[in-house]
Amino acid sequence: MSTNTHVSTHKAEEDARNESLLYYVNGRIVPRADAVVSIYDSGFMLGDGVWEGMRLYDGKWAFIDEHMERLFEAAKAIDMDIGMTPDEVKQAVYDTQAANQMQGDVHCRLMVTRGVKTRPFQHPRLSQQGPTVAIIMEHSKPSIPRPIRLATVPHLRGLPMTQDPKLNSHSKLNCILACIAAEKAGADEALMLDVHGFVNTTNACNFFIVKKGEVWTSTGDYCMNGITRRKVIQVCRENGIPVHERNFSLVDTYVADEAFLTGTFGAQTPVGTIDGRTIGTGEMGPMTLRLRGLYKELVNRT
Repeated sequence: MSTNTHVSTHKAEEDARNESLLYYVNGRIVPRADAVVSIYDSGFMLGDGVWEGMRLYDGKWAFIDEHMERLFEAAKAIDMDIGMTPDEVKQAVYDTQAANQMQGDVHCRLMVTRGVKTRPFQHPRLSQQGPTVAIIMEHSKPSIPRPIRLATVPHLRGLPMTQDPKLNSHSKLNCILACIAAEKAGADEALMLDVHGFVNTTNACNFFIVKKGEVWTSTGDYCMNGITRRKVIQVCRENGIPVHERNFSLVDTYVADEAFLTGTFGAQTPVGTIDGRTIGTGEMGPMTLRLRGLYKELVNRT
């Protein structure tokens, strides 16, 4: 299959404004040419850092306090001092937004690494200059022309004693390899199982199915702690939609009425096929459409 038939879950409309954006790097807001970090930076050298993806709707960053909480929890988990308070990080986001005169349909990637190393080796004590904080913002309106095609891959969402999949770290090679395997199989994204063989998540998004009016997702034991995932579960409970965090297999998945992905960028993205099997009608189902509306209402009132 030709690679140009693939669709990314992060595909966005082209926007000429992205050619002249400003970026935040360690307290300075600069053009792209000046938005650089050292080759000795811990994030570049070892993937030693954590990040958040956030979305701007109508002048408001959706669930920004929860994103800050997740960021600072992740930093604490890897024993990294961000060197800023949550309010100071939020202000850096607001300042970058203001510098780019942004109001909506904007995606932000906020990255924090352990900083520049004194020598090119692993030990965290070699990162002695303090953390690197960088913010990328882009005008980014989702433009996914069809439901996503998934392929199950051999790469697993692993046990927490190796690298806890709940951690939103810069070290994403396992997920990148999963994505490559899915593309080689003619799909857009990888469906990843957990260590017990149950359906877990994709390489980039959390995964849900719909069966007989009920919404199912994984237990959450092996997937990234997705904020959009959490919000979908919340709106289901608030609106009397049965929702289950449970183990389920590929057998359950193949015969689902609907499937969709959740993530900050695309909110709720429909899945059309999994391993060559059409899910439901192959198009966005009524439950996915309803949850999109309920999620949008939640964003607007929060």
